[in-house]
Amino acid sequence: MRTVNDTWIRGVDFIRPTASFFIVSSSKVNMALNVFDHDDYRPVWKSYLYQLQQEAPHPRRLTCTCEVENRPKYYGREYHGMISREEADQLLSQAEGSYLIRESQRQPGTYTLALRFGNQTRNFRLYHDGKHFVGEKRFESIHDLVTDGLITLYIETKAAEYIAKMTINPIYEHVGYTTLNQEPTLKKHLPLSPDVPVPAKDDFNAEERLTSLVRRATLRESDLMPKYEKVHNFKVHTFRGPHWCEYCANFMWGLIAQGVKCADCGLNVHKQCSKVVPNDCQPDLRHVKKVYSCDLTTLVKAHNTKRPMVVDMCIQEIEARGLQSEGLYRISGFSELIEDVKLAFDRDGEKADISSNVYEDINIITGALKLYFRELPIPLITYDAYPRFIESAKITDAEKRLESLHEALKLLPPAHCETLRYLMAHLKRVTDYEKDNLMSSENLGIVFGPTLMRAADLDAMTALNDIRYQRLVVETLITNEDVLF
Repeated sequence: MRTVNDTWIRGVDFIRPTASFFIVSSSKVNMALNVFDHDDYRPVWKSYLYQLQQEAPHPRRLTCTCEVENRPKYYGREYHGMISREEADQLLSQAEGSYLIRESQRQPGTYTLALRFGNQTRNFRLYHDGKHFVGEKRFESIHDLVTDGLITLYIETKAAEYIAKMTINPIYEHVGYTTLNQEPTLKKHLPLSPDVPVPAKDDFNAEERLTSLVRRATLRESDLMPKYEKVHNFKVHTFRGPHWCEYCANFMWGLIAQGVKCADCGLNVHKQCSKVVPNDCQPDLRHVKKVYSCDLTTLVKAHNTKRPMVVDMCIQEIEARGLQSEGLYRISGFSELIEDVKLAFDRDGEKADISSNVYEDINIITGALKLYFRELPIPLITYDAYPRFIESAKITDAEKRLESLHEALKLLPPAHCETLRYLMAHLKRVTDYEKDNLMSSENLGIVFGPTLMRAADLDAMTALNDIRYQRLVVETLITNEDVLF
């Protein structure tokens, strides 16, 4: 449906009702917004929009008293057949919130929802595809559609200025998600090794007491706890019962699809608030239930690791068994057993047992690693960075190609770049045993090119032509791993 400003249900989205106490806000915009007058912050959920939803007109079905031919089976007695706008307006003029459905006289076979709101009749093109809808939201019944529409129309009419200012003073910055989902902080200092003598207290001041050795150790420890930035994975969500936005603290109005919910961390916000939420998603293992087919950054943040655990565990297992196996990464293992490894990681995470006692064939582990990269929803070399890498591979001058690849690597998200670095260092070690395993950097490029990079939308011919450049990208990354990373 559409209001005066051509929007009905905007999908303005909402948040979970975690508050057990509310502020009864004044209907005045400034008073309703001004909830932080001191530094003693606590969750304060603004009820102004909740009150407006309670005040919204209730739907009143205008029943047709006569028999109508060719009534669509999915409409009830609110269907009045082919009547004009004027007739509909006259029938609905008595009560706010009254509604009927009519067939268009200008376009037979199309239907219009006529709704009385604000002392005027509003007409909305009505659709049905198993559910009823006039915009993005789909409803099981016409009654629910009208109820949601009246709530939205009423709130947008009464609180347009308020809604426009909702994100100005967010609770999120004070007591919301950011304080409840802090990443673990690192210890400021690591214990000294027993082999490192501790200087006398008076020998150095507090700053000098941290020796270069310990300082390097501290940096190494910091590397284990990366601060990868991640955008929230918001999906339109229907909340059961009253919910409040965890960004602006305002009520999330409507019957269905009131807001969006982050599929990775569970954050619930209005759709418009989701546009200003920082890229600070802290994925929760309660929401991230898979290892394979899970976004790479989401996975490492959920497990608080530097790289996906499946990458570390597979590479460590492969190197522990030795890199001399002929055709390493080229020879495929049994697909059923590779799938079994995948299920083990999805089920047990870092506790998955991929030892030789369970999987004797090393090609099962290499196959599981390649499958992980193939199933990433966003490839290790991302869609956005793909064109830049392909352009680099086309450069004939070796030195310029390296410079271009170095710049292309900067386009990768930090978690992707770190994982790529770790993988290339491993593959470089594989080539050290080329005489035994017969796997050169060129051979590995052929195997891993299409595995690590692909374009989002390419025609078949272009994709086929890109294969040689994909190979060259991986080959160059392996050969020059120490320089590029």
